[in-house]
Amino acid sequence: MTRFKEFLARKNIVFSARRYGIDALGAMAQGLFCSLLIGTILKTLGQQLGWAFLTDIGAYAMAVSGPAMAVAIGYALKADPMVLFSLAAVGWAANAEGGAGGPLAVLVIAIVAAECGKAVSKETKVDILVTPAVTIFVGVALAKLIAPPIGSAAGAFGLVIDHATKLQPFWMGIAVSVLVGVALTLPISSAAICSVLGLTGLAGGAAVAGCCAQMVGFAVMSFKENRWGGLVSQGIGTSMLQMPNIIRNPRVWIAPTLTAAITGPIATCVFGLEMNGAPINSGMGTCGLCGQIGIWTGWLAPSEAAIEKGAAAITPTGFDWLGLVLICFVLPAILAPAINAVCRRLGWVKDGDLTL
Repeated sequence: MTRFKEFLARKNIVFSARRYGIDALGAMAQGLFCSLLIGTILKTLGQQLGWAFLTDIGAYAMAVSGPAMAVAIGYALKADPMVLFSLAAVGWAANAEGGAGGPLAVLVIAIVAAECGKAVSKETKVDILVTPAVTIFVGVALAKLIAPPIGSAAGAFGLVIDHATKLQPFWMGIAVSVLVGVALTLPISSAAICSVLGLTGLAGGAAVAGCCAQMVGFAVMSFKENRWGGLVSQGIGTSMLQMPNIIRNPRVWIAPTLTAAITGPIATCVFGLEMNGAPINSGMGTCGLCGQIGIWTGWLAPSEAAIEKGAAAITPTGFDWLGLVLICFVLPAILAPAINAVCRRLGWVKDGDLTL
């Protein structure tokens, strides 16, 4: 057992929730962003502007989302170069075999393939053959065996959330908005979670609302402490910057979380706000305005995941645009500081508690 532990340490193979649930998951979201998400944006812009060249660029970027996710996961796991490059084939196979739940299949399979590849890397004199062979064989074999059921399970769970939100838009609007918003601020990837679950439609709209409540809420209510730099870094960056303050005083999280509980059902019940772009957008909030871009692209050209759930292109009305602006920007900017002011009066939050 001691030798095995020494071997794992030498190979930098760490079995931990942080390595797989935070590092790998977060990296997967970055891989998705650099392929599927940016590709969707470029393709939609090309279609709307009539620029075939731009449309093609977007389509090419979208096509390599599987390899991009797998390579990003390998990078997070500190894989050796031979392993890292071999993961491109693994990601393609897992994403293709996983169908609607491809991202979850890629996450699981790329982790296993990467760790197996790391285990044999530089252990033989024919490393250039052994390492890629083991990595690709393990990954593609697993893709054939377990990617379809993994994809089906993820897709089914996403459908359950989607149908439940349609049947109970008020309560599910609260639940989805709060949970995804909380995930956004925690050191895990809400974008990856939404992508894994294929979260679109009303549920996607509620998710966007929750993320915006956290990001815009924290940015505005901490303006006194953090000024313009904090407004930008949290408002279009990430509310995760507040995690050290949340650990020190969890009550600073009350305002944005309650805001999410309010804006979520307003999004689902009042405005019928749907996010039918790429599912990853549902967990992005105002980060680079990706949540809003996802809603816009979903109006004009719904993603495949949204189309499978019955989405269709629409011409947005003034009411749609009003809902987008209120849910994503105006209401969080008003509600979170107001609720936080009450917390301050109660002595739960003090000056300096939100300083970055």
